[in-house]
Amino acid sequence: MEDQTMAVGDSPTLDRSKAVSLDGRRFQFTAPIESAVEPGTFVTLGSDSERIQLGQVENIEFSIGGTLSGGGRILGAISESGTLEARKTMPFALAEMGNAEANMIELLYGNTAAPLVIGSYVSGGDIPARLLPNRFNRHTFWCGQSGSGKTYALGVVLEQILIHSALPMVILDPNADFVRLSEPNSHGGQAGAASVIADRDIQILRPGPNGPDSLRVRFRDMSLQSKAAVLRLHPLTDHAEYNELIHLEQTVGIVSPELIVPTLRARESKAAQTLAARIENLRVTEWQVWAAGAKAVTDVLEERPDATVLDLGGFAYPDESLVVALAVLDDLWEKREQRRPILIVIDEAHNLCSAEQNSPLNVAVRERIIQIAAEGRKFGLWLLLSTQRPSRVHPSIISQCDNLALMKMSSPHDLEELATIFGFVPAAMFARSPGFRQGEALFAGGFVPAPTIVTMGARLTHEGGADVGVPMRQP
Repeated sequence: MEDQTMAVGDSPTLDRSKAVSLDGRRFQFTAPIESAVEPGTFVTLGSDSERIQLGQVENIEFSIGGTLSGGGRILGAISESGTLEARKTMPFALAEMGNAEANMIELLYGNTAAPLVIGSYVSGGDIPARLLPNRFNRHTFWCGQSGSGKTYALGVVLEQILIHSALPMVILDPNADFVRLSEPNSHGGQAGAASVIADRDIQILRPGPNGPDSLRVRFRDMSLQSKAAVLRLHPLTDHAEYNELIHLEQTVGIVSPELIVPTLRARESKAAQTLAARIENLRVTEWQVWAAGAKAVTDVLEERPDATVLDLGGFAYPDESLVVALAVLDDLWEKREQRRPILIVIDEAHNLCSAEQNSPLNVAVRERIIQIAAEGRKFGLWLLLSTQRPSRVHPSIISQCDNLALMKMSSPHDLEELATIFGFVPAAMFARSPGFRQGEALFAGGFVPAPTIVTMGARLTHEGGADVGVPMRQP
C-alpha cells in the first residue's frame, strides 16, 4: 500500500489548473483551454504536501480569455494506507488539480469482489471501466437509439455477469440477439473468459417442434386471470363465457389442444358453445406455444440455469410471445416468497412495457412488470430493461430503476425525460449522449462508484442478431 500511496501523489497536474472547495463535498476549478478536461473526467485535488482527494468533473464552461472553468464532486480522500475514504473529504482554499491515473481510479471500487470489466473510460485512455456485480440487485434501465451499439454492449455486460457472478438470468429476446450466448467467438481476445462462458449452463429455448429446447407454456398452470387474458375474456362483459372457463379450466388444461373445442361443444350449454367459437376464431388451439405433455419454460426456470434465453421472435401468432412473457413473469411472481434471485432481462422492452398497448394480454404483461418493478426487488426479482424507445416504456416502470446505461440518444424529448427521472446524473454528462460514437455509453447509479462514460469492450460470444450487410457487386 505504501508504494500505491506514493504513486497517487505523483499524479500529473494539469498545468496551471487550480481548484477550491468551500464545503469538502464539491469543488470549483479553472484550467487552461488546452487541458484534457471534460464532464466525467476523474481528477486529483492536492499535491505531495497536502492530503490528496479524488474528484470528478461534472460541468465545464468556456470563457473568452481562453480558460475553462467548472465544478464537480469530491469522491473521497486518500488515506495514508492508500484507500479512498468518502467520509473524510475536506474543504481547501486552493489546490492543484491533476489527471487521476489508473491506480487512483481503482480505489473507487474498494474491496469489491470481481468487478465486471466492460471496456475503458472515454476520458482515461486504456484505464479499465468496471461495474459492481453486487449492485445488480436493483432495477436497471438501458437505452440507446438504433445504431448506437445497444444490443452488442448489453451482451458484453451479460457475459461478464455470467463469468463473475452466480446470478441466474432469464432473457426475453424478441430479435434472436442472444441466442448464441453460449458460443464463444475467436475475436474477443480473452480465450480463458470465453471458455468459462462455454462451461456455464446456458439454455436457449426456441419456437419449433417439441424437443429439449422448445419454448412452451402449460396452459393449465396459468392463473385464471391470465387464461382469460389469452382468450380476451372480461369477467363482467363476458360473464357467461368467463364462468364457463372457471368450471372448465382443469379440463381445458388437461386435454390436448385439438380436443378443447370438442370438449366444450359436448357440454351443449350456450356459454360453452360461445367459448368454443371464441377459441376457434382466435385460433388458440393452433398456437405452437402450448406444452401439452412437453416440458414448459417454467420447468426450465425452476432448475435455475445460469442463463435462459427465450427466443420470442419465431412464433406464427404475435400473441404467443406475450403468452410466454406472461407465464414466466407470473410464475416468478407467484414463487417470490422463495427469494431465489434472478435477473429478468427484457430486450426491446417497449414491446412489453408500453402504456399504449391495450389488448388484454399486453395489459396483463405490463401490469405484472409494473408490479415486479415496484415490489420485486426485495424478493430478488431484478429487472434489466433495454430499449431504443424510452418514451414508449411506461413511466412507472422507469421510475423504479436505480441503474442507468445510456448510449447515443438524439431525441431531446427522450433525453429530457430521462434527465428528470435520473436526476442524480450530471446534466453535462447527459448532454454528451447525442455525440456518442457507436459503442460509447454513460453508466450511472448503484452499479458504478460514480457516473462513468465508457467505450465498450469486445464481445466474447457471437452476437445473434447482427445487421445484415448490403450485397455488393464484384468489380
